[in-house]
Amino acid sequence: MKKSNFWILQMVLCIALIFGSCSDKKEKNQNNSKDTTVSAPEKVEKKKETVEKKEIIDLENKGIGPVKSIELGDIDQAVANIGAEHFKKKCTSCHKAEKKFLGPPMKGLLAKRSPEWVMNMMLNPMEMTKKDPIAKQLLKDYNNLLMVGQNLTEEEARSILEFIRTL
Repeated sequence: MKKSNFWILQMVLCIALIFGSCSDKKEKNQNNSKDTTVSAPEKVEKKKETVEKKEIIDLENKGIGPVKSIELGDIDQAVANIGAEHFKKKCTSCHKAEKKFLGPPMKGLLAKRSPEWVMNMMLNPMEMTKKDPIAKQLLKDYNNLLMVGQNLTEEEARSILEFIRTL
């Protein structure tokens, strides 16, 4: 009974976020000069530049949580396959491999974050978004959408990390 309530709550939150992010916003030009026309592609380019400037790359930050050190060797494909299943069940409602969705894309994540930070974010998202500077910024960048804790074990989080390494 407890698990079904959790999944219902998670689905309701996801649906609410999807509908909330689909609003039709129209930009108003507040400049009174004669030539104030800006084409749509130019607006998109300026917006992309702003997002790229805010992106933080920090491989030293280990995050806040139980994981203090991880040694990454060769990718363990068997563990990555298990991680792919966990990712599919617990993460794909908010994360996609190669594009932004409700949360950041996973491809290339380990070029921006330490493996310890990634695992601590999976295992301890609430405390991370309250105390970790990178997690706080990501919360702002993604419309204050909190990452839902999935009650993962360290072993499950490690398998998801191994899967992310394969992307």
